[in-house]
Amino acid sequence: MAARETQATRAAKAAGIAFRVHEYVHDPAHESYGLEAAEALGQDPARVFKTLVASADGKLVVCCVPVTAQLDLKAAAAAAGARRAEMAGVREAERATGYVAGGISPLGQKRRLPTLVDESALAFETVYVSAGRRGLEIELPPGDLLRLTGGAAAAVART
Repeated sequence: MAARETQATRAAKAAGIAFRVHEYVHDPAHESYGLEAAEALGQDPARVFKTLVASADGKLVVCCVPVTAQLDLKAAAAAAGARRAEMAGVREAERATGYVAGGISPLGQKRRLPTLVDESALAFETVYVSAGRRGLEIELPPGDLLRLTGGAAAAVART
């Protein structure tokens, strides 16, 4: 497998969508994977989305929010049709998605989970999400991100 090829890039390629892969040298000492990606790629952090896994009434849901924002758990629960949500444990998220923390992509997951993408993504021509490993981002139109994940746009971020 090529260094720039992951389950996420394979999924995008198989779907026939237009995307670009961006690679940077990951610094393990950096405190925020998402902010590190935005800085390394010289991108507006509002266009770079982190992938978080939450548990909504016991069912896992993937949430993509800008790296400068936090996941609004109440909003995520409501958007998922649940009463309450909490962050899933790291091991649980890794097992369900097949990716390691800091490299979890909403694309090409081991088990396709319901996905919520913060509606702010729709304001951009393209957005960046993890391509499945630390130091690798995939850039694609938000509509394609929603189609490929079967996701929904919702107001799930808070600053």
